[in-house]
Amino acid sequence: MNYTQNRKISQITPSTLIIGIDIAKDKHVARAQDIRGFEFGKRLHFENRIKGYQKLLDWAENHQKQQAKDRVVFGMEPTGHYWLNLAYFLTAKGYEVVLVNPMHVKNKQRA
Repeated sequence: MNYTQNRKISQITPSTLIIGIDIAKDKHVARAQDIRGFEFGKRLHFENRIKGYQKLLDWAENHQKQQAKDRVVFGMEPTGHYWLNLAYFLTAKGYEVVLVNPMHVKNKQRA
């Protein structure tokens, strides 16, 4: 691992709620989990438009309260250009967005 990877990993603490988002053209899928990878609740399917983004925020904030987490980090694979509007929306709302290298996702799925 290099310095940048270590720095990113150190930002995730037990009080962080991690929202992983699978990006697609029309609909995205989100999962909520903690630092250990323990998943909370069911996946959320939401549309790639403002109404869907607000649905994601409501869902994430609900999980944040239920799990008593101090902060939320959204992670997504930059698939084509479909992730851009969601990333802009989330950062405009004050949330941290982390782009995940597609090779890391691919290697994790193999494990």
